[in-house]
Amino acid sequence: MMKGNWIARKVSGLKRRLLSQKLHYQKISYSQSGEDLIVKYIFDVIGISRPSYIDVGAHHPYNFSNTALFYETGSSGINIEPDFSLFQAFRKYRKRDINLNIGIGKEKTVADFYLISASTLNTFSKEEALRYQDEGNYLIKEVVKLPVETLTNVLNMYCKEGFPQFLNIDAEGVDEIIIRSIDYEQNYPVVICVETLSFSTSGKGLKNQELIDYVTDKGYMVYADTHINTIFVRQDRWKKAP
Repeated sequence: MMKGNWIARKVSGLKRRLLSQKLHYQKISYSQSGEDLIVKYIFDVIGISRPSYIDVGAHHPYNFSNTALFYETGSSGINIEPDFSLFQAFRKYRKRDINLNIGIGKEKTVADFYLISASTLNTFSKEEALRYQDEGNYLIKEVVKLPVETLTNVLNMYCKEGFPQFLNIDAEGVDEIIIRSIDYEQNYPVVICVETLSFSTSGKGLKNQELIDYVTDKGYMVYADTHINTIFVRQDRWKKAP
């Protein structure tokens, strides 16, 4: 009987140690498909422990966020979310960040912003909004006027030390406009994560290969692709990594 109790205690102790090890090695991700862990690995390898970031179309401070993990580990940056109802959560939960309730576009203006019944699809693109509606499951709830700034103006106002090291874009219809507005010779991010799959409820979304080729032509390599998003890293920084 005593021997049985001793064995039970040993087994119980082993289970506790295994659980402790599991908790020690587990990794938390806030992203839709683990993009934040991939990006974190890139920065860890090249020796940037607390990367700055700019998140265009941030949507939510934590849910499906590619920057929340960095905020939780001490980084700070800029969140851009045009939907005012979503923006409020950033004021509450991402107080260390700069939070902007605007859109990003080709020029400084005021533009129509289409609020879709699925808030992840909100867009400044009328063409995209109508396409979502034509899919049959989504409705345009409201069209509101919102201020739009250029990415260059935002950087000039808030990033005096240069482009944030991580650029995340999920801007439904204007991703390519933002990517093409960057001066890749003078002021650019180290890592880019951008949605490169067109939306489709039937699973027939198409990859934007033209956008992928454009970014790689600007000095980046494709490090990973999660089907929805493509993650790029500057070739020169990755080659210098230990």
